[in-house]
Amino acid sequence: MSASAAARIPIAAPPGTWRLGLRHWSVLVDRRALVAAAVLGGVVLLTAAVSLAGGTAAVSAADTLPAVFGIGEARDVLVVQRLRLPRVLAGLAVGGALGIAGVLLQTLARNRLATPDTVGLDDGATAFAVASIVAVPTTLAPSAFALVGSATAAALAIGLAGGAGHRGYRFLVVGLGVGAALGALTQLMLARAAIDDANRAFPWTVGSLSSRAPLAVAVLAAAVAVALPLAVLLGRQLRLLRLADPVVLALGQRVRRIRLAAIGAAVVTAGLSVATAGPLGLVALLAPEIARKAAGPRAVPVVGAALAGALVVLLADLVGRTVAAPVELPVGIVTAVVGGPYLLWLLLTTRTRRIP
Repeated sequence: MSASAAARIPIAAPPGTWRLGLRHWSVLVDRRALVAAAVLGGVVLLTAAVSLAGGTAAVSAADTLPAVFGIGEARDVLVVQRLRLPRVLAGLAVGGALGIAGVLLQTLARNRLATPDTVGLDDGATAFAVASIVAVPTTLAPSAFALVGSATAAALAIGLAGGAGHRGYRFLVVGLGVGAALGALTQLMLARAAIDDANRAFPWTVGSLSSRAPLAVAVLAAAVAVALPLAVLLGRQLRLLRLADPVVLALGQRVRRIRLAAIGAAVVTAGLSVATAGPLGLVALLAPEIARKAAGPRAVPVVGAALAGALVVLLADLVGRTVAAPVELPVGIVTAVVGGPYLLWLLLTTRTRRIP
């Protein structure tokens, strides 16, 4: 048999995967991860539909979709299109961003506790956003300062820890310290600010999907649209980052370049999520765990984590709007109440040192 004929013989996909592609281009897709992502996507769509229809002013299921496009009774269109649809879109973007940031940081640090909440990214974004209002007012939007704050916190945590890879636990502990210092700075600025400035800055300290700026949501959605395929393309390299750095280098991978790309995506998505909705505690911890349980240990479930994050935020917003109606509970409070016990459980178990 000639070499050219042998090259044309198709190679069977490894067990548990599908080979997708055309001619000379193909990609291996983890079967379980793909099915899990499809199921999570369906649940997200169902939750979004329930969120659009449910609330103190209920809208029938048959009238919800037409109302999204401005068709139907004026009352239904007002409730669905003007009040609830922006919250759902913001929840999808914020949850997806936090899910991506969480799974990337956990993979880089090889630690299930490494999330934007615990390594200080959220605190940095919040501190800089508040500072732009009460300390150093400028013409720049607080959302721009939030992104700078997220990057600053990441740089401090990584620099002081000596990296985010082989010293994962040191990175986590240093990040907790950086976050605590930035959180204290936020409280100090609020305590010393004039009452009007403090009132304007306070929404940045409590996560909420109410009255989110359309431009901020659009920018965040664009960032997610860029970060998600980037992380998926880095999927194989991200799986290798679970191994020790010398092993990854021996396999011919550029660890520094992969790590910088992943950290950049995590910083941008986490910072812009805070810029859009404020800090939503522990979403970035819950979302990768849900996706990892569904997709199995072989994959780095980037798409699944994004979908799970969107699901968690939508459910938290729905609960916050309905459980104590007509009083509305901010999303950040609901996610903290749900995620706090889970974080304690992770800390008390003995198998949290490494991501499987």
